Amino acid sequence: MHRIKDFFFGSIKDDGHRSTMTWFWRLVFLAPLAVLLLFVGLSFTNLPSVEELENPKNNEASRILAADGSVLGRYFLENRVMVDYDELGDHLVTALVAKEDERYYDHSGIDWRALGRAVVKTGIMGQTASGGGSTITQQLAKLLFTEGGEGSSNIVTRLFQKLREWIIAVRLERKYTKQEIMAMYLNRYDFINGAQGIRAASENYFGGKRPHELELHEAAVLVGMLKNSSLYNPLRNPEGVLNQRNQVFAQMKRNGLLTQAEVDSLKVLPLGISYSVQRHDDGAAPYFRMVLKEEAKKILNQKQYYKSSGERYNIDRDGLTFYTTIDPNMQRHAEEQSVKHMKGLQKEFFRHWRNEDPWTYESPTSETEISVDIREESLNRAVRASSRYQNLRTKYLVPAIKEVNKKHDLTFHTDDREINRMMRELETPGVITDLVRRDLIGNKLAAKYRQVMKLESFGQLKEAWEKLQKEVNIVFNKPVKMRVFTYDRANMETDTTMTPLDSVRYHKMILQIGSISVEPTTGFVRTWIGGVNFKWFQFDHATTKRQVGSTFKPFIYAASVDMRGISPCFEVLDQPITIAPGDGSFYLQKPWTPRNSNDNYSGDFMNLYHGLKNSVNTVSAYLMQELGSTEPVRTMVSRMGIPKEEIPDAPSIALGSVDLTVQQMTGAYTTFGNNGTFNKPVFLTKITDRAGRVVYKFVPDEARAISPAANYVMVDMLRKASVGALGGVQGPVGGKTGTTNDQTDGWYMGLTPELVVGTWVGGDDRWIRFRTLGLGGGAHMAKPFFRHFVRNAQKDDKIAWNTQRDFFRPRGSLGIELDCEAYSSGNDDILEGNGVDSLLLEVDPFGGGSIDNDPDF
Repeated sequence: MHRIKDFFFGSIKDDGHRSTMTWFWRLVFLAPLAVLLLFVGLSFTNLPSVEELENPKNNEASRILAADGSVLGRYFLENRVMVDYDELGDHLVTALVAKEDERYYDHSGIDWRALGRAVVKTGIMGQTASGGGSTITQQLAKLLFTEGGEGSSNIVTRLFQKLREWIIAVRLERKYTKQEIMAMYLNRYDFINGAQGIRAASENYFGGKRPHELELHEAAVLVGMLKNSSLYNPLRNPEGVLNQRNQVFAQMKRNGLLTQAEVDSLKVLPLGISYSVQRHDDGAAPYFRMVLKEEAKKILNQKQYYKSSGERYNIDRDGLTFYTTIDPNMQRHAEEQSVKHMKGLQKEFFRHWRNEDPWTYESPTSETEISVDIREESLNRAVRASSRYQNLRTKYLVPAIKEVNKKHDLTFHTDDREINRMMRELETPGVITDLVRRDLIGNKLAAKYRQVMKLESFGQLKEAWEKLQKEVNIVFNKPVKMRVFTYDRANMETDTTMTPLDSVRYHKMILQIGSISVEPTTGFVRTWIGGVNFKWFQFDHATTKRQVGSTFKPFIYAASVDMRGISPCFEVLDQPITIAPGDGSFYLQKPWTPRNSNDNYSGDFMNLYHGLKNSVNTVSAYLMQELGSTEPVRTMVSRMGIPKEEIPDAPSIALGSVDLTVQQMTGAYTTFGNNGTFNKPVFLTKITDRAGRVVYKFVPDEARAISPAANYVMVDMLRKASVGALGGVQGPVGGKTGTTNDQTDGWYMGLTPELVVGTWVGGDDRWIRFRTLGLGGGAHMAKPFFRHFVRNAQKDDKIAWNTQRDFFRPRGSLGIELDCEAYSSGNDDILEGNGVDSLLLEVDPFGGGSIDNDPDF
């Protein structure tokens, strides 16, 4: 030991000794320097690029804006909405700087004085409460690019992270202003409980306030959370949050921003937390926002709308802004009136079915009623779709299905249709063959069923199925506490006790509504109602096809007026009309003789005004017969936005045997309100990215569908058809009701110069219906909503509704007589000279040709 000490620290004895010692001390001093340089060098690796610094990745919520610029809602994975520095407010800025980085405006990313204090007090003296040395810029760097290293027990890992933070912080300071860095930091921070970023935190914790609206004591709460939002959680640790808030006040006093008296007065204030979290279904127009999202996906999936990088936009995280045409004030009235109307209608419905069961009821008169077997199977499908059933299925049935799939690749759907069919085949041989015959399944699938039924594991499947059915029968018929939908509470739900099966039946008996209003001159969709409550019924009825009934008849009349110039005063004999095989270009295989409602025929002549107002089938059938083909109607309707292939090539369309959506029907009716020109309905006008660059912009799409003169004739007919039950609606108004067989669908298409409103009301299942026309007709089911909605919207000072505006009428003569007295007088002159038989044989009831050929047109 003595010799070693003498060698290293004794006197130099020769040149060799000198050389050795020189190299030794070089290593002693250079090795730490080399290690330090290595750390620094490694810290420069994997640093963010310039592009990443300029465009840091954030999960930013996308906003949906109404027509007036207000926010309808958001799409998000994280509810983060970016705000600019100017939107932060003075309270937040001053509290943040005082608490987190008092020399923020004096350093360039690293506060060496604070760092030195942290090293001495925390590293040497062990005073952990003395605070760290990280600046706001360093904290931003950690949030954006280095998060994850802090808290590691590995000192090397922590050192690497700290070095990288310093480097990135300096780069951020060179790239951004102090104000931008502060806004980026607050936007990035997760304030937990569904509050990502300062905007969501302000709204969620303080009753919807924006950041600049916060009081000082409220801003101090959020600044205090920056130390550790999980630890200082206002919902779980209010006392700790209160202490942190008061620490913010103390720091502000230390920096001369508050006096002791002000601090004392602020400390006694409560936290003032008013927490509410925003969900996707919160706010106005939830059904519309669901439909908008699907439409936006279709648009953004087109290559022309990809990002410059070639990637698709992500609606939930890319901070897009969707500009829509929805009028928030109109939407509010539509939602309020739909709930009010449907609440009253639902009470009538439950009263109407008291002591009766829609799933087993058999009408003594209906010829189109859905069979009881189909209704019961539909109820079973609803049961199988429930989470309660799926949990039981996983326990009892899934293991047996896995055994079958070891030997066969048959796909088993969660609604158990495959097992149900095979079990029915066991009970009644021939069921599978019958399904093939009815084109419900193909031969290939039928063969798979038969193959599975021969497997040894099928016995295990059958046993599991039987056990499941027994358990389902027990569970679904045992009363339990649950929450159900109701109109009788403000939040539209209540706690009760009932069996799960009764719950399924109850919710299936809730009537639904679908309604859209469109501005006819622009095609802008102003309101959208997709159902009675989005939380409980997330199925949009405005885009669901239902039979339209008599609301389709105006298209038959319009084709007759436009093509042949028929006058609405022309009279048709109310008696059965038959279109036989060989007639016109209908290509029928057997005669078609439609019947009037309740088989009532007056035997009198009635004009087209009367025929349309009262939805007389014989009049519509007569016009279809005279047109000679469905082609004129299908062609005209296709010019009104409804695809031709969706209109059956059958004369029964004259009665409304067409399945269309509220969206399609409302769009088509806007043609009548726009002088015969169809504007394709639009609800999304523009999409911009987070930087405000335009990603997509709609292009107006309009086309002439009906001549102006014929269109005005139709408007006149629709105005006369809507007379009655519209009290309180100001200005010109027209419309048409529609009711389908067995009152399964009730429609009303309302028409004003300012707005066209299409409304459907009915049950999700076609047997959820009123059994009388008085209750189940469109005049009772749908028309009152139109009246109440329009009346209230017209009274609202926030809505620019011009009740003095009239429908457009072409200049000059229409070439068609609308005065039925004058029309009858003219026909009387003909009768006097020629007699009835001559009139019927020689006079063209359609007025002598197309309106376009009229010299006064």
